[in-house]
Amino acid sequence: MLMMFSLSAGAWTDDVLLPSTPVMNTTATIPKLPASEILELTLTEAVALGLQQNRTIRSAYLQRISQRFDLIVAEDQFDPQLSLQGRYIATQRDDDHEQLGEVSPTVSISGSLGTRFSLSWTEALNQSGEVGSNHSRGVTFTVVQPLLRDAGKDVATAPLRLARLSEQVHLLGLQSTVSQVVTQIVLSYRELLRAQEQLIIAKEALARSQQLAEVNEALIAAGQMAEFDILQTQADMANRELEVDEAINQREARRLELLHLLGLDINTELQASDPLTAQQVSLDSEEAQHIAKEHQPEYLTQLIAREQVDIQAELAHNQRLWDISLVGGASQLQNRFDNSDYASDRRWDAYAGVQMEIPIGDAGQRRDEVQARVNVLDQALRLTETEQALARDIDDAVRSLDAQWRQYQLAQRAAELSRRALELEREKLSVGRSSNFQVLSQEADLRNAQYASLNTLIAYLNAQTQLDLRLGMTLESWDIALND
Repeated sequence: MLMMFSLSAGAWTDDVLLPSTPVMNTTATIPKLPASEILELTLTEAVALGLQQNRTIRSAYLQRISQRFDLIVAEDQFDPQLSLQGRYIATQRDDDHEQLGEVSPTVSISGSLGTRFSLSWTEALNQSGEVGSNHSRGVTFTVVQPLLRDAGKDVATAPLRLARLSEQVHLLGLQSTVSQVVTQIVLSYRELLRAQEQLIIAKEALARSQQLAEVNEALIAAGQMAEFDILQTQADMANRELEVDEAINQREARRLELLHLLGLDINTELQASDPLTAQQVSLDSEEAQHIAKEHQPEYLTQLIAREQVDIQAELAHNQRLWDISLVGGASQLQNRFDNSDYASDRRWDAYAGVQMEIPIGDAGQRRDEVQARVNVLDQALRLTETEQALARDIDDAVRSLDAQWRQYQLAQRAAELSRRALELEREKLSVGRSSNFQVLSQEADLRNAQYASLNTLIAYLNAQTQLDLRLGMTLESWDIALND
């Protein structure tokens, strides 16, 4: 029997230590490429891969194994609890020897009103060289019904209610962890896109600088430009080459950061393949706050915390009451002796009554009740602070989203106008109606405008992502199921 219990316990342990993972209902197939090839990932593929590989998410799901069992233990509160005790003792004396074998299973049940039932069975065999064999068996039944302390459904079910509230908090914590990791992956992916686009802008600027140098050489050969004027262009070429090197370094740093979040080998050649586009999102601040109050994990956690401190305050008050209980029980004991000198017997016992314990001068229980009441008042303040901070953050996020869109539109227009101005200035230079200084100035304006357009676009997309996180809608936006 011990071997069977041991093997079954080992199999049970192996089974429960297999954590689940979140899933996307629209997961794209992620290619597995050799290390020598470039792994091109869309943003959706990156999020799906991060859900499976990110170590923070995997750790959170490991913790959920023990958290779920906390609830299972609490829900077993009103189920029968079986315990088995046994012993075997061999005694050797100068004039006698004795062997005692005893086994005693016990079943106990707690009721939803605080009632405690207990039923135990004892089977014992005592063999002695002098007395002979003594076989005894007995059964004992007891019941205790508290009347004040630990009495009533609200008090008896408090541990179970607290466990269920804690489970809700754990689920909200898991939702928050997955949402934050997804947000980090999205932001990191866009940083890689930003670095890739900055490298493209830098290379295009270098190419234009090289073309300008060729135009300068042609003008010098035609006698339309002094030779020293080309120095400005050559200096600009050197600066553009430096800018390309810096952009390459930034791209590599962003690649490593994203690989770390995705849980991939840092030697993987990774490229973000999503196009950088944006669509305007309009959201009313009042509507956004209503959504946040229904989905935001941190706010919902504070609501649950309020219920928890209320229950704990109720328990603390109950523990200060007198312990008065109705008690009752019955037992039967039967002894059978193999030696004829000792007669066998059977006895019945039953009892009923009241037991009482009155605490006198116990300041500790008073302290616990005062602390519980303080926690209730403090949690009310925390909830008010959370509500105000949530309203402020949502209002800021919605207003920032609208402002970021307007800035992106203006930056796009500025970039287009700068490009047209540079083209006109280069045409004027080719016919001798402009100078290198003016062309290089327009070139710098174009680069700055392109970077501004890129940065405002990324900022607007990130503002959408941050708004989803503050609303508690990240999982819904990406169609992610926690699969817990």
